[in-house]
Amino acid sequence: MRLLSRIVCLLLSASVCLSAIEISPYQQSVEKWRQAYEGALKADDGWLTVSALLWLHEGKNTFGSDSSNAIVLPYSYVPAKAGYFDFHAGKTVVHVNPGVPITLAGKPVVSMELRPDSKVDRVAIGDLVFFVHASGKRYAIRVKDKNSDLRKNFKGLHWYPVNEAYRFNARFVAYPKPREVEIKNMLGDRGPTYFSGYVAFTLGGKEYRLDAEDNGSGGLFIVFRDLTSKKDTYQAARFLDADPPKDGNVEIDFNKAYNPPCAYNPYATCPLPTARNRLPVEIPAGEKRYH
Repeated sequence: MRLLSRIVCLLLSASVCLSAIEISPYQQSVEKWRQAYEGALKADDGWLTVSALLWLHEGKNTFGSDSSNAIVLPYSYVPAKAGYFDFHAGKTVVHVNPGVPITLAGKPVVSMELRPDSKVDRVAIGDLVFFVHASGKRYAIRVKDKNSDLRKNFKGLHWYPVNEAYRFNARFVAYPKPREVEIKNMLGDRGPTYFSGYVAFTLGGKEYRLDAEDNGSGGLFIVFRDLTSKKDTYQAARFLDADPPKDGNVEIDFNKAYNPPCAYNPYATCPLPTARNRLPVEIPAGEKRYH
């Protein structure tokens, strides 16, 4: 049957060819996951909408469309002098000038604290959403614009063919308490990461281990790099999620390994893998480089 399908593929168009090949339920599930991932990336609030990262300095940071501001938002619907961010010792309070239509959840904002990387403390004006982002000990205003050029010019993702050989029933070993490690990000800023344990899997008769964080809902989040980064995958790192471990085991599926947002967006600040999470082997599965 498989031989017949291949012969049919040689005779038919590419689209018909794909439908003629048998695809396993597992392959279908991975392809569905990949489509959902790309959809989230392209969504109105996805990573492709991040359009600026504007650093704060201690004290008063004026913002608006005029180039004389410390924080410049060059959009026609942003007033020349929209207000200022009062930044002291990691605490940021936004003060909005009278008549400027900045809102939070649809309600006008006059003054409020913006907690770093809060999913709630996000204010908007026109098509812009902005909030405070912490990169190590530095703080910036991160701007999201659903009409960003990055989103408009997005070219689509590239993946390795699904290969079940890179889907592992791994062993999970929890640390007695979360292990704190200082991690460097793409910009060179450093901050603490807390590993809840490590996953161990066997490839080619050899065991490999990867430190993993708790993703906040009981599952695992892993930042890793492998030797495919030399030419085929994103040079800095790739990310991998896993469901909560059960009875000391967890499924690790590299077919769902994906690029960090830094692969598509220069305004992202992504963590780099620890020395232990840099695998001395190729993992030709999951997402390839974005071109």
